[in-house]
Amino acid sequence: MFRAATSSIVKRAVLRSGSRGAPSCTVPGQMSFHASAKREEEAKADAVAVESGKGGLFGTGLSEWFALPIGVAAAVPLIKLEWYVVNEETQLLAVFLAFCVTFYTQGGDAVYKALDQKAVNLLKEHHEVEDKVIQALEHKLEALKANHNMVNDFEAINTIRRETYEKLNKAGAIKPHHDFKAQVERMLNMIVVEEANVTEKTKMALMSEATASVTQKFSSDKALKKAALDAAISKLKGGKADDPVQAAFIQFFKDKAAAAAASKDDSEEKAQREALIAKMNSVAKNEKFFFEFDAQGQPKLVV
Repeated sequence: MFRAATSSIVKRAVLRSGSRGAPSCTVPGQMSFHASAKREEEAKADAVAVESGKGGLFGTGLSEWFALPIGVAAAVPLIKLEWYVVNEETQLLAVFLAFCVTFYTQGGDAVYKALDQKAVNLLKEHHEVEDKVIQALEHKLEALKANHNMVNDFEAINTIRRETYEKLNKAGAIKPHHDFKAQVERMLNMIVVEEANVTEKTKMALMSEATASVTQKFSSDKALKKAALDAAISKLKGGKADDPVQAAFIQFFKDKAAAAAASKDDSEEKAQREALIAKMNSVAKNEKFFFEFDAQGQPKLVV
């Protein structure tokens, strides 16, 4: 019984002596080390440690360090009178207490820091995971907000589509008029070009015919040759003589005009008109015009 009481007193004294350098999270009476991320738990542990130490040595209010000299003083008569026998159990207890005190005082901080660093790393990883979860939830919230506005977007799209169709209908009512105007202008330009080509061809043909006729006339008549030569010499000398060649060309064109006025043959004009109508109908068919021309050159709508 004395051995158990003495062991208990010495153990409590050693534990109290090392509590000053112990971490704030250490609970008195326990040889354990742990780390906590919450300051509230450390504060509670300190409060428990203070409250448990109010009694002092055997409730007298004295420091528990006095247990050491009292234990030594009591151990002398106990050992002398052989009330307490120092054996291998006592030595083993002393060695174990020395190991506990040494480990507590020398390696406690290292163990505490290691455990505390592990707690910090765990807390950091936990925060990273929480950040990722929060970010994912924020993305989901944005997607839900976007879906919430989808109805308004579709309503706006339908409104724009309806307005566009109305504008297209108005433009569709005007577009045929513009197309018809462009087609008529195209045909008029084609007629002007064809008439210009026919006129040019007629001029070239008349000039060729007039040149051949005047050349043949002057070649066969010596008097005309002499008159042309005299007129040329007079012009070279600065005189004013009538040109028989010019007079011959003028007379040819007068005779040609009179013959054309007296002639009732319009086959050439009909052929030219038919060729022009065929060409215009070909363009109208290829380009899908609203009209085409009949044999008399009158336009008619294409059904």
